[in-house]
Amino acid sequence: MNRKISFAEGEYYHVYSRGVEKRKIFLDGKDRERFQALLFLCNGSKPVVYRLIQGSTLYQTDVGEKIVAVGAYAFMPNHIHILVKEISENGITEFMRKVNTAYSMYFNKKYERVGPLFQGTFAAEHVTRDEHLKYLFAYIHLNIVKLIEPKWKEEGIKDLKKARGYLEAYPFSSYSSYTGKVRKEDTILSKNEFPKYFSHQHDFKDFVDEWLTFGPQNFDP
Repeated sequence: MNRKISFAEGEYYHVYSRGVEKRKIFLDGKDRERFQALLFLCNGSKPVVYRLIQGSTLYQTDVGEKIVAVGAYAFMPNHIHILVKEISENGITEFMRKVNTAYSMYFNKKYERVGPLFQGTFAAEHVTRDEHLKYLFAYIHLNIVKLIEPKWKEEGIKDLKKARGYLEAYPFSSYSSYTGKVRKEDTILSKNEFPKYFSHQHDFKDFVDEWLTFGPQNFDP
């Protein structure tokens, strides 16, 4: 991935942000919850003060006009993946700046540390082909399978049933928002800004399942 690319309105990008020196950026569930909330709260034209809106109504906050469209995301211990569409000028750059800055301030205060948390700003890949864009809905979500089977991409999946269950239950990705589960975090996504590849939740599950059994290393975007 390359950070030195120009973002254009109406185009799709795979955004990736890693902890400095590959360090963990999430140390507990509260950290993940905070970052996930920031994906919603930082995606708007209005300034938002997190401490004033904590609680069950957080994802109903008026953040103003969205500056990017988020199609998918997944959190790993030391990095995150986000599939986004640029819908306003400089939207992706501003969105990632707001998210990373807000989270870094929270993390450094909580863990009494100083200095950058993330490796540079962020990396991004321009997605120009339809088959690549569709593939990313599987690739991004399947990253988390490495948390239970670290070598599944190289050696194949050993426990398919367990992996499917883990994908469905993992709360810090957008996977279950595509499988029919109603979540407060659904407001993070702007599904209507992406091609309608999956007319039914079973289509999405089947598509991801194909890559789970086939192996993402076999795809060349």
